[in-house]
Amino acid sequence: MKFEMKNHLKPCATVSIAIMVIALVMTLTGHGMNLGIDFTGGTLMTYNMGAQFEVADIEAALASSGVTDAQIAKTGEENTQVQIRISDKENTDDLRDALETALAETYPDIAYVDISRVGAVAGRDLISNAVKSVALASILMLLYIAVRFDFYSGLAAVIGLVHDVAIMLSFVVIFSSLIRVETTFIAALLTIVGYSINNTIIIFDRIRENSHKAGVRSKTREEIVNLSVTESLPRTLNTTITTLLTIVTLYVLGVDSIKQFALPLIVGILAGTYSANLINGYVWAALMDLRTARRKAKAKA
Repeated sequence: MKFEMKNHLKPCATVSIAIMVIALVMTLTGHGMNLGIDFTGGTLMTYNMGAQFEVADIEAALASSGVTDAQIAKTGEENTQVQIRISDKENTDDLRDALETALAETYPDIAYVDISRVGAVAGRDLISNAVKSVALASILMLLYIAVRFDFYSGLAAVIGLVHDVAIMLSFVVIFSSLIRVETTFIAALLTIVGYSINNTIIIFDRIRENSHKAGVRSKTREEIVNLSVTESLPRTLNTTITTLLTIVTLYVLGVDSIKQFALPLIVGILAGTYSANLINGYVWAALMDLRTARRKAKAKA
C-alpha cells in the first residue's frame, strides 16, 4: 500500500499552540527558563592546584557540596590553575571551605589565588542580538523565498520558522530541569533557524515543480502539497535521521556543556522536520485559497 501524506494542519497547530501556552503559563507563574551563570552572573574563584588536574575531580568536589551548575575552566601557563564560576545563590564562604577541604585530599598543594564578583557574560545584549538575528533572518528569508517562489510561500516559511523557534523555547521552559540556558543555547537557536528553513525550501521547490506538471495542475493546492510532501519525505527523513544520530551521540557521550547544546538542537531539528512536513505547506495552501476567495468576492462585488 502506497503511503500518502494528508492534511492535518488543524490538529498539528493545536498541539503546537498547546505546548506554547503551557510554557507561557509556566513562565508567568515563575517556572521559566533555567538560566545559567552566563545570564545571571556570579562569583569567580581561582585556585592553583599545584599540578595537572582533572576537571572531573573539581566537579565531584563541587557536587559533594551541592553545586551542580558551576562552570570550570583550566588556566595558567601549564593549566595548573582552575577558575570556578558559581551563581550568586551559593553561600561562597561555606562553599569555599568545603571545596578546599575536598580538593586537598587529592591535590595537597592546592592554593587559593583569588575570588571576585563577575557580571553576566550573556545578559541583555546577547539576548537582544539573538532576537535581532532571528528577526533579520526571517525578513531576508521572506524576501528570498518571495522572489524565488511567491510572497505567500515566504510568509508560510517565516511562520514555520517562528513556530520552530517558539517550540524550542517552550521545551526549554517545560524541561528546565534538563536544559540549562547558557551561551551555547544561543548557538543552537541560530543553527535551527538555518536547518529549519532548508527543509521548507526543499518542499516548496517540489510544490512549485508539481504545480506546473501536466495532470497535476488540475489538483487542488492541498492535494499538490500532499503529493509534494509525500515525494520529499524519504529525503527529509534520511537527512533528519542522519543528523539526529550525530547529535544524539554527542548528547549521550558529551560532557555537560555539550549536552546543554545538543538537547535543544535535537528538539529544534524535530520541530523543524515536523513543521516542514505537516504545517508550512498547508499554511501556504490556506493562504493561497484565501487570496483566491478574496479575489472572487471582490470580482462579484
